[in-house]
Amino acid sequence: MDPHPDLTSGVVFGLGWFYLILFAMNACWVVRSYKQDGEMHLFGIEVPKASFWALYAALLGMVSIAHFTGSSQPDAFLIRMPEIFKDYADLTIGNSKLGPVLFFAGSIVGFVLMIVLREILVVPTVGWVLLNGSLLLLGLSMTDYDFRQIVAKPDNVPIVAMLFIVGYTTWLYFARAVDNDRRVKEGRPLYEEEHQEKILVWPDLVYSELVCMLVITAVLVAWGIALDAPLEEPANAAKTPNPSKAPWYFLGLQEMLVYYDPWLAGVVFPSVILGGLMAIPYIDYNKKGNGYYCFEDRWFAVSTFLFGFLPLWVAMIILGTFLRGPNWNIFGFYEYWDVHKLEVLNNVNLSEYFWLTLMGGAMPKVDPSAGAATQAVQILVREWLGIVLTLGYLVVLPPVMAATVCRRMFHRMGFLRFMVFSNLMLLMLALPIKMVLRWAFNLKYIVAVPEWFFNI
Repeated sequence: MDPHPDLTSGVVFGLGWFYLILFAMNACWVVRSYKQDGEMHLFGIEVPKASFWALYAALLGMVSIAHFTGSSQPDAFLIRMPEIFKDYADLTIGNSKLGPVLFFAGSIVGFVLMIVLREILVVPTVGWVLLNGSLLLLGLSMTDYDFRQIVAKPDNVPIVAMLFIVGYTTWLYFARAVDNDRRVKEGRPLYEEEHQEKILVWPDLVYSELVCMLVITAVLVAWGIALDAPLEEPANAAKTPNPSKAPWYFLGLQEMLVYYDPWLAGVVFPSVILGGLMAIPYIDYNKKGNGYYCFEDRWFAVSTFLFGFLPLWVAMIILGTFLRGPNWNIFGFYEYWDVHKLEVLNNVNLSEYFWLTLMGGAMPKVDPSAGAATQAVQILVREWLGIVLTLGYLVVLPPVMAATVCRRMFHRMGFLRFMVFSNLMLLMLALPIKMVLRWAFNLKYIVAVPEWFFNI
């Protein structure tokens, strides 16, 4: 008997309930589509658009019945993720060199498409298609044993739910923003101005809060019954988990440790993130967008925030949760987490690359017996290129930006606010820049001073 079967009777039966819920969702959408979407011409006949959703819902119903009736023979069950798709995904994403590149590049492309195609994506039918596609992909992927072990882990279930919640709230924002942008162009009142219905705290608001409290309590009780608490054995310093991961909300920071020294990834960057969020009200000079949703009036601020939140935070959480396995190696979504997997990465510091590769000479030595001043000079000689590039990036580049591409912004913000803003932006962009340098040149540190425990 296979100790790790892709499909078991319980899995097939459980997926039957999954598809049944999906069928019920789409049955409700059929009613909505019949009332709002109207009809279309098909071969000279007026056909309701809802008929296509009705066919899709019927197909989901048949798939659900197939799962319920075929659970007794899971080995012969045919509705599963194709092996060719899983092999291709593992071959690309599971490659420690290529996988992070494709994953991060995909997140950036998705982010750009979300901004550019926002007017199309906010169409309810398009959003519903995306939701159905993601749920179908999840359902088919659950037929793989290794994928199921990761996604269905009690620790990771709320992260999966978070992804759908983040997707919905982002879609809802763009739906409201695009609507208000159109209203402004057409000279119509904003959505918030037209819908100013006021309600009483008692009983209307309190009643709604009570209902929400009861629903959430029921969900948490059902969650606690259905999923075991992710408790492990008592902590043992001689036996640490592999991989040893931080809580999900710190996985973005833990992923930064792959590219930055701990003092930067664990102290400086979190402090800059918190300080930057607190500084936003004092830096922002655009008075539009207060009290209503919009994008075109605040495209730069919204795009910057979403870039920092989605590709640089949520995507890093996904990477750290579902792709980082034993020994912190990259694994494919359907790949077995083998503790013996070893990917050799020959990372080099910028000073080593400069002196050994480009110059073809020897690395300048630092005499440990010399005085502090002499050691400082020797370190400066060895790391001069990285120091110059770092100072140029943080000190020289902001004035250049103020005189060129950001001239208008500089005049409106003033010197102090612009310098704070530009350095916050450059520090945010430092993460993807360092990631690209690691993938392209195996660059470890731009400035490496192990004598002082200072690395950048």
